[in-house]
Amino acid sequence: MAKYSIKNVHARRVWDSRGRPTVEVEVELEGGAKGIAIAPAGASRGRFEAIDLRDGGKTFGGWDVTNAVKAVDVEIAEVLKGQDVREQERLDKFMIELDGTSNKQRLGGNATVAASMALAHAAAAYEGVPLWQYLRGDGEGEVFLPLPEIQIFGGGAHASRRVDVQDFMVIATGAKSFREALDFTAEVYLSAGRIMADAGKLAGVADEGGYWPDFDTNEEAMETLVRAIEGAGFTPGQEVSISLDIAASEFGENGKYTLAKDDRTMSSEELCAMLVDWMERYPVVSIEDPLGEDDPDGLMKFTWAVGEKLQVVGDDVLVTNAERVRAAAKDKLCNSLLCKPNQAGTLTEAKAAFDAAEKAGMGRIVSARSGETEDSTIVHMAVGWGAPQLKVGSFTRSERMVKWNEGLRIADTLPDRDGPLMPKSAFHWR
Repeated sequence: MAKYSIKNVHARRVWDSRGRPTVEVEVELEGGAKGIAIAPAGASRGRFEAIDLRDGGKTFGGWDVTNAVKAVDVEIAEVLKGQDVREQERLDKFMIELDGTSNKQRLGGNATVAASMALAHAAAAYEGVPLWQYLRGDGEGEVFLPLPEIQIFGGGAHASRRVDVQDFMVIATGAKSFREALDFTAEVYLSAGRIMADAGKLAGVADEGGYWPDFDTNEEAMETLVRAIEGAGFTPGQEVSISLDIAASEFGENGKYTLAKDDRTMSSEELCAMLVDWMERYPVVSIEDPLGEDDPDGLMKFTWAVGEKLQVVGDDVLVTNAERVRAAAKDKLCNSLLCKPNQAGTLTEAKAAFDAAEKAGMGRIVSARSGETEDSTIVHMAVGWGAPQLKVGSFTRSERMVKWNEGLRIADTLPDRDGPLMPKSAFHWR
């Protein structure tokens, strides 16, 4: 057998950052090269994304993955053994057809995405190159690092709804390198912690490592974040700007949105007006999921109103699906894609969505999930595919920092060891 032929595919149950079971897959080639990858899991999920296969029942609260592990060891392994590991698209297609459903519910998106990513790692190991370089292929020109998008305060489904908005984040819009962007963020994160501790507003740490706030209103988080940027010695809107993940589907339905923290129910138009008001009064450059996935008219109107000067990011409405990306681009529902490989279920499908967004002139953000692990595949995806941005979570907890640190390691191999960032023309804010 050729050295690039797949000798063995094996899955095991491991644990994610919430202490829940997840799937790790190891692919071994005839020549001895190996690839390992772990599936993440989301808390805030779009209705149309790939579904994790969970056992249900009482064990581990129903979150166990023995059936997904079995799916890899029996069915997926059978179709992959003996194949050429370099044929990623063909092997992913085998798994897609083997599953036979539109959302991976039979084999489990957790099984297929872990296997798909492990295949890419094994292929890169066979070629003797870093994964980002393997994914880049024969690409020419300068290699760029993605601009980090980093959570400071967690809310919504990530923090027991202490605030309704899911992520209050910062983007180092004035940074000149990946390394400097992380330096800026570290200062803001420490500043925010001091402010919250002094005010008695610190309730803990959210799912993605951001501070778990005890704010009285949603807007108090905005005010505090501006103070944290200033307290770190930066000018809000210049060196450091604000990014929001509203995750409106989590508190809205049929065009009605209830902000429990503000004791207020709003129409689609009223929520849009509130967000536009925040844009005008705070240095906001990006808003993700401003309206619910069942409110395309509201999303379209919001993007029409602000899309020329703001990054409007689609997550729940796009779910890393190429067809949905093309339809959204045609209707101008949003101007940027949040790309999560486990939403798609395979690397091939995630890349198809990424490419569809790029072709349509949309922004692209490669993103982690709230339930994460020590796997750093998405960092290599972002660099290899040329993503302008990377969203990992906060600037604390090892399942987050392993990804930021991997970015620094990649940067250290480039001619500019600080990690050059994408040109400003790659972003949808003004």
